Amino acid sequence: MDSKTTAEVEIDGVRQVYHVAGSGPVCLVHSGGPGMSWEYLRMPALEVHLRMVYLEPIGTGASGRLADPRRYRIDTYARFVHGVLDHLGAPRAYLLGHSHGGFVAQRYALDHPDRVAGLILVATSPVTGAEFWADAMANLQKVPARLPQRPEAAELPAAFQEALAATDDDTLTERMRRVLPAYFDDYWAREAEIAPVFATFRAWVAPSGGEEPAPFDVRAALGSLDVPTLVVSGEHDFICGPRWGRMLHDAMPKSQLIVLDCGHMAHLERPAEFTRAVADFIGG
Repeated sequence: MDSKTTAEVEIDGVRQVYHVAGSGPVCLVHSGGPGMSWEYLRMPALEVHLRMVYLEPIGTGASGRLADPRRYRIDTYARFVHGVLDHLGAPRAYLLGHSHGGFVAQRYALDHPDRVAGLILVATSPVTGAEFWADAMANLQKVPARLPQRPEAAELPAAFQEALAATDDDTLTERMRRVLPAYFDDYWAREAEIAPVFATFRAWVAPSGGEEPAPFDVRAALGSLDVPTLVVSGEHDFICGPRWGRMLHDAMPKSQLIVLDCGHMAHLERPAEFTRAVADFIGG
């Protein structure tokens, strides 16, 4: 893997750590969760095309913690994105947001469209709320039947609920490791490749305590966003599948949608197709 540099900036009195690798136009990367470590989202193949800036989201890793857990909201994460771009001296940049990081990227683009060269929204949605979560839980219940050859899959729905109930970082980390296969089309078919990526995976409870003023829903606002956008969805993603990717695509006037034969982690499950789509997007 190519070398990277690590830097930090203080924003609102809180340390924000980030890592830079590759060369080309700046692409700021925001991982999912909230509260998940960033390493799973490193994409060396894209570092050939872009100067990738990987955030350690506040409340995780070596970045600082907020004094008030209620401040871990999407608009707060977006403000830290703005601070990093200013620190980098990047007047415009691509934003790649995965899952919850996609919510942050959408919020930032709506607030600062002049700073965004393009959006890459991976396994995410323009809306959450009761219907979103009901759909996710219904899809999760179908995973064991979709993978009858994998008896371990039968444990995933219960494991997910146990992860949601974790109250400390170590317990959440251990339980998220157990539920990890749910986020892939067939984790066990590629376990030898995937497991090392998550060897240092950590999860933090505190960022999940943020109090949004209302369920995330930017569908109405996205129609006015004049920013080129690539939407990537996984056909077998139980939580942010094609239904939500198509909703994003339909709402955004300058978007293109690709649906890959994978789960929630297109960059790991279909790396060649994913890299080609992003490279074509930034070159197009």
